[in-house]
Formats: sequence, C-alpha cells, structure tokens
Amino acid sequence: MTPDSAPGMAYKIRTESKIRTLDQDQVLSRIDQLWIVLERRRRDVFIGVSLVLLAAVIVVGVIWYDHARTEALQDLDRQATKLYLDRPTDPAKADENLKKAIELYRKAYGEYPGVSGSDLVLYKLANALAQTNDFKGAIEAYLQFIAKFGVNKLLLGMVYQRLGYAYLLNKEPEQAIKTFTSLLDVPGALNKDQAMFELGKMEEARSRPEGALARYQDLMKAYPNSPFAGEASVRVKALEAKMAPASATAAPQTPAQAGSPGLPAPNTPAPASTEPAGKP
Repeated sequence: MTPDSAPGMAYKIRTESKIRTLDQDQVLSRIDQLWIVLERRRRDVFIGVSLVLLAAVIVVGVIWYDHARTEALQDLDRQATKLYLDRPTDPAKADENLKKAIELYRKAYGEYPGVSGSDLVLYKLANALAQTNDFKGAIEAYLQFIAKFGVNKLLLGMVYQRLGYAYLLNKEPEQAIKTFTSLLDVPGALNKDQAMFELGKMEEARSRPEGALARYQDLMKAYPNSPFAGEASVRVKALEAKMAPASATAAPQTPAQAGSPGLPAPNTPAPASTEPAGKP
C-alpha cells in the first residue's frame, strides 16, 4: 500500500481541496454581487465620487487663493517698508518716500484686509502717518487695529503706547492718560513699565506731585530691573525735595517753638520800652 492510498491521508487531501474550492467560489460570488450592486447604483456612486472630487477642488482652490493673496500683501508690504526705512538725508526726497510708503500700506491693507499679516501692515501704516505729523489719521488707524486685531496681545501693547503718544502730540492729554492706563490692563504686554513712567510724567505736568510719586513708586516696586525704574527713582527724590519745604511751612508750630501767647519766645530779647526816658 502506497502513502497516497492511505485512507486517512486521501481523505484529508480531498477535504482541503473542497474547502479551497468553496472559498474561491464564495469570493467570486461576492465580487459578482458587488458589481451587481454598483451597476444598480451607478448613478448614486457617480454623484458621490463627483461630490468628493468637487470638494477637493474647492479646498485646493481656496488654499491657492489665500496663498496668492498673502503673497500679494507681503510684496506690497516689502515695497512700502523699504521706502519707509530707506529715507535719504534730503528732506524733500525723504518726504516723498514716506508718502509713497503710506500709499502702498493703504493699498495693501485696503485690498487684503483679512489676509494673514494685514494687522502688521495696519500698524506700520499708523506709524507712518504719525511720522508725517498726521496724528489724527494715526489715531484712527491705531483705534482700528485695537477694534479688529485686539487678540494680538504682544503687538497690542505697542499699539496702545503709540496711540498714547499720538494723543499727546495731538494735544489730547486726557485721552493719552486713558490710553496708557488701558495699556496696563493688556495681558502679556511687555511695555507696562514704560506706560507707568509716562503716567508719572503726565501727573507731574498736571502739577500733581502726589499722583506722580505713586506712579513712580509703583513702577519701582513692580519692575525694579527696568531702565525706567532708575529714572523714576531720580524723579522721586526730586519731587520729595520739592515737597519738603511746603510740608515744613504747613506744619503747625509747637508752644515751645512759638512761645506762650503774650510773652516773648525763649531766647528772644524783650521789646524795647516805648515810654520816654526818665519817666517814672
């Protein structure tokens, strides 16, 4: 008897062949069924695939459009910034470059207001307007930045600072005080020490030494390592020296200093008699 004729082995081989054939038949049957389903739903499948492709095309188009707008904004920004920084010694030529820079900044922000980087363009436009002494225009641009791009906390601190100076130069000290005070409430602002120093100076300008001292002392306490803290210390000493004589003059005198009423003060010679000499 050969190994191939062994009953157990022959039975086992035939069983594997049947299972394999059955699996192939099932796979083919399922593929056929899938094709039948696809044929029946050909229209639905076509519509679904078309929608997916259309969505992909729209996404790619939006990304490309935003990229093109960002590139255009950055190109105008580079041109304007070059003119703004590259100003020759000739005053007429320098003014011409500055005016061209302002035109380009306006164009960049006006045509691409919502593009990434437009907040920085608006900030530069406001600075350039202030440089030409157009403080009203600069104030409007800074206020527009605060209203539209207030989430940019780091740049927001600089905007408040420049806005405060613009108000001062435009002879609006009350608005300047409000602006610098608002800067102190900006989270993460890196120039709060300078704002406190400016507030102290404005208190001095308003002849309010007590308010100025409070601002300078708060600055020295909150930012001891700030370069403005050293200047604040000098101003505190000067203010205290000015206030000292006034305090001494206003202080009431003690009886020992003034003497008793109707009697000469100690160590004070008695007044000379007004009676004629020789009269009893």
